[in-house]
Amino acid sequence: MTVNLAQLRALLAVADTGGFSTAAQELAVSQSAVSHAVAALERALGAPVVHRDAPVRPTALGDQILPHARAAVVSAEAVTAIASRLGRAPAGTVRLAAPQTVCQGLLPDLLTRWAAAHPRIRVRIFEGEDDEIAAWLESGTADAAVVVDPEPALPGSRLLAHDAFHVVLRRDHPLAGEAEVDVRDLEDDPFLLSLGGCERRIREIFRSAGARFAPVHRIRELGTLISMVRAGIGVSVVPGLARPMLSGDLVLVPLLRAQRVHRRLVLSGPASRPWLPSVSALAEATEEVQA
Repeated sequence: MTVNLAQLRALLAVADTGGFSTAAQELAVSQSAVSHAVAALERALGAPVVHRDAPVRPTALGDQILPHARAAVVSAEAVTAIASRLGRAPAGTVRLAAPQTVCQGLLPDLLTRWAAAHPRIRVRIFEGEDDEIAAWLESGTADAAVVVDPEPALPGSRLLAHDAFHVVLRRDHPLAGEAEVDVRDLEDDPFLLSLGGCERRIREIFRSAGARFAPVHRIRELGTLISMVRAGIGVSVVPGLARPMLSGDLVLVPLLRAQRVHRRLVLSGPASRPWLPSVSALAEATEEVQA
């Protein structure tokens, strides 16, 4: 039985993208090459590793193989990256996982800065929730991540920003013109709770202010929450980095200074394996910004 890295890369690309044509685009090879690589892997193992329906998904055997395939491919890329650093600038692809607000509010400028500092490093973005991001980073699906409030932060990680939570209101709301808002003044409005990584911080804001916390809707997708505020269904508290997602009929208003809560956004690599040299290079090229 012979299994090689090309076969494992093909399996990972098919599993991650859900199709052979999209995997071919990801790997910059022909669809036929991807199909042949996966078929060769199946012949070597003596059983199918994917179900060939739409979307393509791993079989039970494929699911067992995926973590080992990721580890093998990540290790091979790390060896290549180390060798490439000898006398040359760092190169390679970094798979970066980040929350939606970070993708909207921080990454456009960061990607531009990184491209200027390290033109031979390509960054691929995986957008997800806080819990997904942590799992992707440790499983090897991502090489680096923007993590929220890590305790403790890993050596080599970089603080990207302190992101303050704000009240999001329609522009015609009575509080929209205030310089800051007391969260207790929101008790008469239907409150929309943003789930995921924001929920703990929002509960903290209400608890510390002694405000009644009674959300009428609990919403995971931030885009849905913003649309509901725009429709007049309620008000909410969101990270300041959500600002680029707002239309002109919505405003972000700071909380009272005594009620303000920040989240720390940190660029980090995995805790369970060595970082790719390209990840370390990006971290070194990163400076804190004001969110």
